Amino acid sequence: MYSIGSSRVFDPYVQVMQNANLTQYIWDKSLLQPLWDYLRYNHQDALRSPLFPVFLSVSTYFSLCSCYMILDFLAPKCPALNRYKIHPDQHVTWEEVFKTLWHTGYNHIIFVFPATVGQWYWRPPIPLKEEAPLLSELLIGVLGCTILFDFQYYIWHLTHHKVRWLYTTFHALHHKYYVPFSWSTQYLSAWELISVGFWTTINPIILQCHCLTGFVFMFFNVWISVDDHSGYDFPWGLHNIIPFGLWGGTVKHDAHHQKVQCHFAPFFSHWDWLFGTYCDCTRSPAVLEMQKKKREAGGDLK
Repeated sequence: MYSIGSSRVFDPYVQVMQNANLTQYIWDKSLLQPLWDYLRYNHQDALRSPLFPVFLSVSTYFSLCSCYMILDFLAPKCPALNRYKIHPDQHVTWEEVFKTLWHTGYNHIIFVFPATVGQWYWRPPIPLKEEAPLLSELLIGVLGCTILFDFQYYIWHLTHHKVRWLYTTFHALHHKYYVPFSWSTQYLSAWELISVGFWTTINPIILQCHCLTGFVFMFFNVWISVDDHSGYDFPWGLHNIIPFGLWGGTVKHDAHHQKVQCHFAPFFSHWDWLFGTYCDCTRSPAVLEMQKKKREAGGDLK
């Protein structure tokens, strides 16, 4: 599934970071080697199985969605939490949860499971390299896979909105929910689910990543996708941490569900800036209040 050699694509960048002496302990491969040795020695059969990436993605998805579901049902009874919802007056119902869960399960049983069994039957176990990737190599690999995925999905997404037949046939299902919530993340047509799964699987191969880097990217991809659909604007969200509005996040993806002609990129914002598909976004009441206090504090200092 993944190249067993080092990430040759990223070798020049890793070398530059190492030569810059950016805290030698952070980039020392020994940080990941004990973890990798433990995984290889104790879970080698699982890691080598073609079934493992699917198990990792599915288990991560259901675990994260379950956590957000708990927040969704606590929010109406907890004003402090509800204020971080982008739409505090809209609450998730059990009917919506069961409907999205049924559809997700149907897609996995009818499409994902047969493809996984076929892959398991025809492909040999994945060989594992003895050396773990450098931490710098892993981080750059995950970033590279994320940037590539962001470009792939932006083109796919924009095309399926501009071509009416593609939208009505494949993508309209995902926009059934005007206000997204965690379980609506994979409320998708089979074609869209297969496309997303294909890029998530193939990108680490294209960029010649270590298999551990590929597994981390899969986890990161699912986490960010679920977070984008969660409907919460927490201060610690990546879109509130990464500067210059470069990261999309839940606020911008929620705006896409409100105004379907903006914010097509799943993660970053640069493609929407370049192609004129960026628009203003509505924040949660709590974050708006925090921003107002910061502005007032800045005005007092002046």
